[in-house]
Amino acid sequence: LQYGPSGREEGVVVIIGAAVTTQELRTVSDTLSTAQWREFEGRGYTRLGPVASPVELAALQGRIDEIMLGTADVDYDRMLMQLDRADGPDSRPGPQSKGHKGATLAYRKIQDLEYDKVFLDYLQKPLFQHICARIYGAASRVACYRAMFMNKPAGYGTDLKWHQDRWQNLDRDPLVTVWTALDDATLDNGCVHVIPASHGRLINPDSGSGHLTSEQVQEQVDQRDAVPLELAAGEGMLLHNWLLHTSADNCTQRPRRAFSVCYMDAATRDSAGLEYNVVFGAGALQLG
Repeated sequence: LQYGPSGREEGVVVIIGAAVTTQELRTVSDTLSTAQWREFEGRGYTRLGPVASPVELAALQGRIDEIMLGTADVDYDRMLMQLDRADGPDSRPGPQSKGHKGATLAYRKIQDLEYDKVFLDYLQKPLFQHICARIYGAASRVACYRAMFMNKPAGYGTDLKWHQDRWQNLDRDPLVTVWTALDDATLDNGCVHVIPASHGRLINPDSGSGHLTSEQVQEQVDQRDAVPLELAAGEGMLLHNWLLHTSADNCTQRPRRAFSVCYMDAATRDSAGLEYNVVFGAGALQLG
């Protein structure tokens, strides 16, 4: 899989290979196998197997609860935080804005987690550096477009419509996201569903956030089989950002917490002049 200087795929040969076997995913690894790369290139995703050790998983779970409850020693003014149901169980998500919004485990989204050492150490794991080197080039500096907690609180959770991840404010599209399950992600609690091999092009380039129109959903989704990506806590998946994906509400009394990191070429420019933290390469962010 090769990418041109603009970050676009060039000369991609789509091979729908066999799924990666359970045997290949039993242990935490610092590299992807040939079969995993083939699956990613052909289908737009691959399961990474266990990516967080039991110790790392417990640390991430505990830390995000501390952040939500307002007891963490972090600069909340730097973190975008959004409540899942801002005005009760029948309401919709609250505004996405900086700052803590009350001690509750019912947050939907928390971004800017690279400013927390527990999450920064995790997102800089050797496996993720290996992935970025393969996608962007071994000599390229890599930045974090967003390090984001996504939550479907017990009994709630907000459905996420079919879309591709892209942002018109950037001069090139970030290509990969690593998604780690902090709880078991199941059909009942709103695991991610994808359309395999839907990552070859932008379906709705006029949408600044990659969402599909109702007509495009009928054309691209209704006639194809969606695949649910159920994961155990501590397991991860690698997603091409153009892969069509969705998720439903949480119908259980258990949360569905996840940590999602979008990595991009550090040479990317933002039309609003925003800068993003380098996480791999010269000048990589470090926290004491």
